[in-house]
Formats: sequence, structure tokens, C-alpha cells
Amino acid sequence: MKLSEPRHPAPSDADARRAVPVRVCYPIDTVPHVDLSAARTARASATKVAEVLVPPRNARCIDVPVGHFLRISSVDGPQVGDLNLWKTDNIAERFFSGKTRALYGTHVSTGDQLFSNLPYLRSLATITDDSLDWYGYDPDGGSVHDVIGTRCDPYTGRLLSGGDYHHCCHSNLSRAVADHFGLPLDQAELQVHDVLNVFMLTGFTRDTQQYFMKASPVRPGDYLEMQAGTNITAGLSACPGGDCGDEHSSDVAACHPLLMEVFAPAAPHLADFQESQPSPYDRTHGR
Repeated sequence: MKLSEPRHPAPSDADARRAVPVRVCYPIDTVPHVDLSAARTARASATKVAEVLVPPRNARCIDVPVGHFLRISSVDGPQVGDLNLWKTDNIAERFFSGKTRALYGTHVSTGDQLFSNLPYLRSLATITDDSLDWYGYDPDGGSVHDVIGTRCDPYTGRLLSGGDYHHCCHSNLSRAVADHFGLPLDQAELQVHDVLNVFMLTGFTRDTQQYFMKASPVRPGDYLEMQAGTNITAGLSACPGGDCGDEHSSDVAACHPLLMEVFAPAAPHLADFQESQPSPYDRTHGR
């Protein structure tokens, strides 16, 4: 947060410096186009093959094979979730929220791809349907499904409050990763990464540009759906903030489960699906 009263006077050309035009850092015109019509046709043929109910203030993992669809749904009441993604057979490759944000913006929706970390930089999944796409951006600059925030965690909790809380999303995901991949907890924690905040309504304040949250517009039956670009494992925490309208990382907020379901398209559609590939960059870095 920048100082409200700067220590240094503005130069004579301050207005001119501020008036320079903006440039989008990463124009995405050359990012491979996602054929949503093919995805929707495949989805229409799909049948459910797996599901996991994520309990309130807890997390679970589920495997999503290449070409299959993952649907995350609100059940029982308004609830946000913190989502991690890994390549199932190499969890060193995982969701890269920062690059996804740089490419698509602070919030994602239908047609946006969820990219993995370097050196892989492939599409782990593509968002194919979003029942909250009607929300857009509100007068506060808020929107849903952000790739801004990290995840609530016990370390920041200790920093700000001096106490320990073990059901924040970082801890929830750490336990879920340990259980799903058979890892010791201290190793599992290192695989937890910055998230896609599913259903969460967030933005930046106009004055101080601080990260804010508001009560999510999600209601039971709302969903976010994506198609796996390769074999992935999804880890989802039902955030202890509930709809994140009041409390964060505590047992005060009303919390509800979230449902993860996996749908398999009919065989011909799976046969036609092209798995995403890691970056072809040769990794010589100029040497």
C-alpha cells in the first residue's frame, strides 16, 4: 500500500508522465483458440464417472482424466472455494495463477485457459461453462472467480492475529494433498499453490488498491465447469469464510459443502480430443 502522503515532490512533468497510454502486456490474439462448440458437443454426450463432496472448512482432491469435464457446484448454501490443479503424474507441474492473470485479467470465466507453471506453461484446463457469467464487474470493480488472491493460510493468520487456525484453505489443501498423493504433511504443504478462487467476489479498492471481498452471488445450483487439457488432479477447499461476506479464516462464518463431479464424454469425442502439450521452448536460456 503506497503512502498517502508522499515524501517527495512531484516533478514539473508529473502530469505528462501519468498521462502515458496503457499497453496490454500480453495480447492473447496468438494464444491457441479453444473451440467451445466442440467442448459443448462433447459435454452433451458426457456421463458422470466420479464425484467428491467437499465438507465445509475442509478440502478434497479428485482426478480428472484428459478431455473429461470437472464441474464445481454450490450445494446447500452460498460458499466459495480455493482451487489447486496439478498434473496427476507430475505434481511439480501445477496451476500458475500469476501467468493466467497476466494473460486474461484478474478474474476468469468461459473460454479462459488455466495455465501451468514454468517450464511447462500448458493449458491444464479450459473453462467451458460458468453459471455466474452474468455478474460481470460491479460498481466497486468486483467480479467472481479471481486469480488475484493467494489462499487463507495459518502463517498470515499468525502474523495478523497472533493465533493459530488450522482450517484455512492452505491447511485444508495440505491435508488433502497428503491424503490423495500419499505424502508426508510437510512435503504435501509444499505442493499447495496460489489458487483460483471459485465463486469468490473480489476486487481492489479504488483508493488504496487493497484486495477486497464481498458476499458472493453464488447460490445452490450455480457451477463452474472446465475441460481437462491433460490428466489433472483438482484440489478444492470449502473456504472457512463461507460466502466471504463477513469473516475470513474463522469458525464464525456460515459454511457449506461444495461438490466436485467428473464427466466423461462419449468415446468418439475423447478420441478426437487433442491433449495440451508443454511449452516447446528448448530451455537453453541463451547459452
